[in-house]
Amino acid sequence: MKCIMNTNFIEIEAISFPSDVSELSKAEALVDKICQSLSVNSDFYGKVLIAVTEAVNNAIKHGNKSDLSKPVHIRVSDAAESISIEVSDEGTGFDFNNLPDPTAPDNLEKENGRGIFLMKSLADSVDFEKEGRHVILTFSKN
Repeated sequence: MKCIMNTNFIEIEAISFPSDVSELSKAEALVDKICQSLSVNSDFYGKVLIAVTEAVNNAIKHGNKSDLSKPVHIRVSDAAESISIEVSDEGTGFDFNNLPDPTAPDNLEKENGRGIFLMKSLADSVDFEKEGRHVILTFSKN
């Protein structure tokens, strides 16, 4: 185990897999494992599962453009009050400061564009680094 971001978080799990939506089950299994080991309630589990699934889907489809040679990386870190889940891809990044509002009338019928909105609604904080190729989802245990 190694410390990340700051001394409060300790890395407890890390996985990587090819950019294929069939690999999404590995991310789901990781969330299951982490939430069981932390004995969290079902509401917490649901928030983490949906937010991580959205982040991994974005990494596969938008970041790595389903290029099997480009892996998606997930790193989970634990602290006394919260957990942090980092999802990284090897794409070109995106402008995360200028995203269309998925609740705007023009965007309500669109099939895409709600992933980041969902992540921000479910996680206590969502931070982007490396031009958007790296997202950090933080969830308070309280």
